[in-house]
Amino acid sequence: MVRHPAVSGRFYPSDGHLLTKEIRRHSKNISDNKTSKKIQAIGIISPHAGLAYCGEVAGSIYSNIEIPETIILLGPNHTGTGEQVSIMSEGVWQMPQGNIEIDHELADAICQVSAITKKDSTAHQKEHSIETQLPFLQFYRDNFKIVPICIMRLGLDKCEELSHSIVKAVKKTKRRVLIIASSDMTHFETHESASKKDKYAIDQILKLDAKGLYNTVCDKNISMCGVNPAVIMLMSAHKIGAKEALLTKYMTSGEVSGDMDHVVGYAGIIVK
Repeated sequence: MVRHPAVSGRFYPSDGHLLTKEIRRHSKNISDNKTSKKIQAIGIISPHAGLAYCGEVAGSIYSNIEIPETIILLGPNHTGTGEQVSIMSEGVWQMPQGNIEIDHELADAICQVSAITKKDSTAHQKEHSIETQLPFLQFYRDNFKIVPICIMRLGLDKCEELSHSIVKAVKKTKRRVLIIASSDMTHFETHESASKKDKYAIDQILKLDAKGLYNTVCDKNISMCGVNPAVIMLMSAHKIGAKEALLTKYMTSGEVSGDMDHVVGYAGIIVK
């Protein structure tokens, strides 16, 4: 099965050469040296807006981490199609820079131990949250496999179950993985309001407090679309042995568009 790009030509250039040029431009002020010493991250939180808006934040993450051979991508389900937790377990994702193969062995292992994860490709067909991470991954590593998991809103108990299943499957298959939580932060508030609210959420992430993040987002009414992916990543990273989280960059769309009254927040975070 081939999953075709859903937002190529809109969120990022559809031409592979132009896309590579754009990724390099967004990363040039951080670390454009592919051979420099990188952080061996367990997980990251990366935004999924158009490259023009969040590319600088994404570049601040990907330029500073080592990309392993296997990537687990957790993205929120914006379309409402498919299962509550949808994993695409086989096939390839077609991208302007080349196709990316799914790690079917790890995907199958997650499904075998997770009661809530279902094999389903429909949730992925029009969803952009995972797709937008791939150009950066392809820029910094030539060959890797992915396990794409699209997630609707979950309670803490189901987040815990999925994190447990991910870690158990990773250990069973003896993979060294990077777990990516795709998320934007506050949506469609003023720059001042978004920055203030997002700081509450970021403070919990930097403390590696998954439950604290979940509760803070609920209590403060923070419209963080990928809170579940972020919580699951933090829970999984804790089980694997994470000790520290680093904020690489925070900004809002208003700093690009000039509209400070209706912004979206973007945070880049590395968990190691």
